[in-house]
Amino acid sequence: MERGIPVIDLDALAGPAGSARDAQDAALLHGLSAYGLVHVKAATEAGLLDRFYQLFRAFTRLPDAAKRALGGPGIWHQRGYTPPDTEQAVVAGGQPDFKECYFAAPLDVDPACEAEYPEIFARNVWPPAGEGFDPAAFEADYLHLGRRLHGVGEALLRGAARALGLDEDTFQARLNGGAHVTRALQYLPLTAGQVEDGVLWGEEHTDFNLLTLLPGGRFFDPTGAPCASPDPSAGLYLRSRPTADNPAGLRVQGVAPAGCMLAQVGQQLEILTGGRLVATPHVITAPRQPGYTRCSMAHFIHVHPHQVLRPLPAFNDDAARAAYRPTVLAGTYALKTLVDIGLAPREALNQLGYRHYDRLQAQRQRDGGGEA
Repeated sequence: MERGIPVIDLDALAGPAGSARDAQDAALLHGLSAYGLVHVKAATEAGLLDRFYQLFRAFTRLPDAAKRALGGPGIWHQRGYTPPDTEQAVVAGGQPDFKECYFAAPLDVDPACEAEYPEIFARNVWPPAGEGFDPAAFEADYLHLGRRLHGVGEALLRGAARALGLDEDTFQARLNGGAHVTRALQYLPLTAGQVEDGVLWGEEHTDFNLLTLLPGGRFFDPTGAPCASPDPSAGLYLRSRPTADNPAGLRVQGVAPAGCMLAQVGQQLEILTGGRLVATPHVITAPRQPGYTRCSMAHFIHVHPHQVLRPLPAFNDDAARAAYRPTVLAGTYALKTLVDIGLAPREALNQLGYRHYDRLQAQRQRDGGGEA
């Protein structure tokens, strides 16, 4: 473990009750409480992630118009392609993320939510064939990886619930049918001038979902060949929970040991635990050498939109109520956050609250001033 970050054995965590599982539960709680993250020994099939990244890079080489036709602002970039300079971290210096992305939902969506939240629960869109690009393999590997990551996340959430003294299915019961989504990302090559200006690939932020699974990123040199990190300070960095000794939190490099992936706490899990677990700040730094790119993948597990976001009874003391009020539906929380990060338009906030104030005005216009 790096800096005390536990490595969780998924087989033991998901195994029968006993001392081995208890030890994993305790290690999981320590990692999520102190660091907001754990390493998880849960490797995918050999070569699958590298194969997918090559497929994704082939997609990114398609013409820009073809990519932008997939998804877009009409569905708040929640499926398909997100172009560079679109998303922006909430607590940041104002620089949009220097990346291009692809979103897909690996699980069936809740039909009721598809009708109620059509942008957040949009249908998957998939690219057409292109030169050097195999869309069928892209879709199959994408969905397979997303489902695998989701299963790992569910096992972690069951273990976290046990370690917190909750019923094992506490979090599971709140996420079934949620807006779970898998995202492939490519961070773009910087010019020498951008390197000199200190441009970040992604500014520091916290995720707004329940739990995020990260199977590991890959660097590519200016020729497009896979390579080791060209700069030891480049890549994913996470900030641990502040302490009296480290009020700013420890800055931890987000590189899991071989054969492991990384899991980190999102805002929804922080709210439900009343701050017992804290959403993990993270930043993606670019190399100090121009021309390099990086591919990564993230799977976001969400609370179902109809679930209430407030501290669970075990954590709902006066301090937690004050910190996490007012109570809000998870769907409303998601809508507001997507506006904050620039993926949904600000007028989407008009969907909150009463939306028919214009009805009285229309009645008045038809009235003609007559009295009853």
